[in-house]
Amino acid sequence: MTASTPFASGRDADVYALDGGRVLRRYRDGTDVTEEARFMSHLHAAGFPVPRVHRADGADLVMQRVPGPTMLQALVSGTIEVVPAADILAGLHRRLHAVAPLPGAHGGERILHMDVHPDNVLLDPDGAVLVDWRNVRHGPPGLDVAMTALILAQVAVDPDQPMAAAADEMQRAYRHALCDHAAPLVADAVAIRRANPTQTPTELALLDQAVALLTS
Repeated sequence: MTASTPFASGRDADVYALDGGRVLRRYRDGTDVTEEARFMSHLHAAGFPVPRVHRADGADLVMQRVPGPTMLQALVSGTIEVVPAADILAGLHRRLHAVAPLPGAHGGERILHMDVHPDNVLLDPDGAVLVDWRNVRHGPPGLDVAMTALILAQVAVDPDQPMAAAADEMQRAYRHALCDHAAPLVADAVAIRRANPTQTPTELALLDQAVALLTS
């Protein structure tokens, strides 16, 4: 039995409890989850920390329920420090980009999440789990790295964000942790971010400042 109200909601999806071990994630705009589920199942089989997919049907994705707070909740509560959290984000990207791509990837392309940030990482007692794979695709690892750095930088330059200072420290620590991994493709990430319909006018207005922070 699906709960009548979601226990979690994002910009484009709601999450409902099914039972103690499963949740239903439903896109409000009807986006088909087939491709997302295909990547997630591939990653789960490869041992990457992603929720196990039970069923994918239209806009509905039934998957494993992961216990534990989000990394963002842990940062706000003070149960994790900024630099260790940044190291977790960097470690997830290193692990993700080491997984073999699915058939159809071009030379040098890897699997990209394209939305790695503290609110998409669940701190399971057995380790961090990466969720929300709507934007998953193949591409160059530097694009994934740049997108995370850009997301953090947008928070860092927002004068109304209480987590601005923490986000600035995090983006610096995150980039340092991946300095030998892949050169960030910032211009490409900015173009994708500008075209993202879930970005608010305020967030879009902060993009140039965010880029300046990353390239200073």
